[in-house]
Amino acid sequence: MKQFSIAPKIITLDSCGEFIDKLGINENDLVITIEVTWSAYFKGIKAGTVIFIENYGSGEPTDEMITRIAADIKKPYKRVIAIGGGTVIDCAKLFALETLLPVTDLFDRKIPAVRDKELILVPTTCGTGSEVTNISILEFKKRHTKFGLASDALYADAAVIVPELLYKLPFKVFAASSIDALVHSVESYLSPKAAPISRMFSLKAMTMILNGYKKIESDGKDALKALLPDFCLASTMAGIAFGNAGCAAVHAMSYPLGAAFHVPHGESNYAMFTGVFKKYMEINPDGAIRELNAAIAAVLGCGAEDVYDELERLLNGSILQKKRLSEYGMTNEMIEEFTDSVIENQQRLLGNNYVFLDRAALIEIYTKLM
Repeated sequence: MKQFSIAPKIITLDSCGEFIDKLGINENDLVITIEVTWSAYFKGIKAGTVIFIENYGSGEPTDEMITRIAADIKKPYKRVIAIGGGTVIDCAKLFALETLLPVTDLFDRKIPAVRDKELILVPTTCGTGSEVTNISILEFKKRHTKFGLASDALYADAAVIVPELLYKLPFKVFAASSIDALVHSVESYLSPKAAPISRMFSLKAMTMILNGYKKIESDGKDALKALLPDFCLASTMAGIAFGNAGCAAVHAMSYPLGAAFHVPHGESNYAMFTGVFKKYMEINPDGAIRELNAAIAAVLGCGAEDVYDELERLLNGSILQKKRLSEYGMTNEMIEEFTDSVIENQQRLLGNNYVFLDRAALIEIYTKLM
């Protein structure tokens, strides 16, 4: 029996001022954010502890980052408020747990994930979807890859959507994050765990994102600000979809690339996206992927047989130029190393593949994208 659920309360607000009025920030709160966001929208607000994530490292969240943040929190707190992108949100989820150190033991399931604090998540990008999922993903430095911890203890009490927080988002950050949401929507649509309701969220999210991209193509980047409420909503919808059905090989294969070369998560997903989906098409073009391709083609105005080439044309021309894996520094000698890392460490994701991809198929995908 397929199941579907939306765990967090989803709150949409027009402004940060409305957020303060309705949810407040007080001395019992641990706030995790970035300094530029706090200074621009929340300066003068008193919180128990405010952590600026950039003081603990740059790029994707890591196990070392969590350990260093924990050492700097001196006051007890009853509520965690995350205001930021995927790095902020994935870190903040862990600080709502009763015990999070050593973080390696937590992710290895040697420590149970038990939440004992309220958790409020406020995204400042339009891609992570993490505000509505029960997953936290960290790069583990000594293991040279990323791992995900999935537990109902990581669901937020409330996900708060405030488009105003994205007004100053650099276009490249918007591009990578929104592509991440697009990948969430298409991977969750094809997942064997997908249910009719989750596919409804997948389809709506990808349609909103692609229509937004077409508007940017026709009207230029200045069109983005008016589109941000739609992109925020689409990201949350995609988060609901993959939170129920899961992501798959695109994410799994992007993790070693992102960890090795510090590629932004959405960008590394884009590097793998069409390579994985073209391989799916070779193996089984007649299943759910046929429906998916028809839906994307209807939005893009092309034939279903051309959907991935047309998608890359749209993205490369107006959103984010796709790179070959070799442009990031990946070498042919790394192909088998990355493949074995995916097989060893990402079975949680590979179990959601549209069709089974064996070691040879993974090697072939990496090779063609070099």
